[in-house]
Amino acid sequence: MPDQVDSNSADPKAGGERQGAGDSGSNQGKPPKKKGLLQRPVLLTSGAVALIVIILGALIWWLHARHFETTDDAYVDTHIVRLAPQIPGQVVRVLAVDNERVNAGDLLVLIDSAPTKAQVAQYEAQKAQAQAQVDNALAQVQTNEATLRQAQSDVAAAQAPAHNAALDLARYNALLALNRLAIAQQQLDQARATAAQTAAQRDSAVRVVQERREQIAASRTQVTAGRQQVAAAQAELNTASINLGYTRISAPVDGYVTNKTVALGNYVQPGTQMMAIVPIRMWITANYKETQLAHMRIGQPATIKIDACPGDKFKGRVDSIQRGAGQAFGVLPPENATGNFVKVVQRVPVKIVFDNTFADCPLGPGLSVVPSVRVR
Repeated sequence: MPDQVDSNSADPKAGGERQGAGDSGSNQGKPPKKKGLLQRPVLLTSGAVALIVIILGALIWWLHARHFETTDDAYVDTHIVRLAPQIPGQVVRVLAVDNERVNAGDLLVLIDSAPTKAQVAQYEAQKAQAQAQVDNALAQVQTNEATLRQAQSDVAAAQAPAHNAALDLARYNALLALNRLAIAQQQLDQARATAAQTAAQRDSAVRVVQERREQIAASRTQVTAGRQQVAAAQAELNTASINLGYTRISAPVDGYVTNKTVALGNYVQPGTQMMAIVPIRMWITANYKETQLAHMRIGQPATIKIDACPGDKFKGRVDSIQRGAGQAFGVLPPENATGNFVKVVQRVPVKIVFDNTFADCPLGPGLSVVPSVRVR
């Protein structure tokens, strides 16, 4: 029939709608496609800005950090003074208090001084006795010297009669040889007796001189021995006086009392540690790697962070750098010339002194610190 038209050809919109409906029905199970990073300009811009900021921050940090050498292998150091008695005795007074501040010369401990005072008195008496012996020997020397001079005078006085008597006897003997009747026998006998008597007197005076000289030598020997006894007694007295001073134990340096173990009534022996004093002057021992020392020099400034005092800012400077790694001074230093070798970065102690300190910061040896030395 002419009026009958195909539905598909008569209503093309309807056909298109049906096709579209069919297509949408076929895509209902698929998720929508995500936009790519290039399709999100805000996110892309934010990421680029953040990356630039990170790079700039890292660059600035590196430019700043390269001027410093830092290590956490560091600690507060000082020469701790350990006090011990040098003589045995009983402690009669203890004036030191734990952790108190003391000044050099302050009395800390007093040991009983009665036995030492008795020794001092004994050696003083021995010295006085030896000195008295020296004085007596010196007086005897003077007496013997005076006697010697008298004996020498007696010898001189005895020599003249002996000489004259010897001459008379010689003349009588000469006359007797010429003429036996020229001189009486009685005169000859008398001359002989006089010559013998005067010679004996002269010889006796000479022997007295010799005895006086021997006595002088003996007296001088006594003087020498006595002076040696005086010197020995003086040495003993000096030792006793020194020991008497050892009964008073005083602080040798300014610092703080630590590790006190002595108590009133203790009997102490020489060498027994009673306490320790931490000096006021301290420094930092920083063990830097050997690769960090290329630009480090004496006098460079340092910033010090101390864990015990986080709120305080400490300043310092490099005082010295040890000549040699720490391992070289160990009890058993390494022997790299034998066996297999593995290179290990060594650490070198660097001494850093404080430029400022804080009274409320309890500085003490062994505290952990982090020093930063400006090397550029």
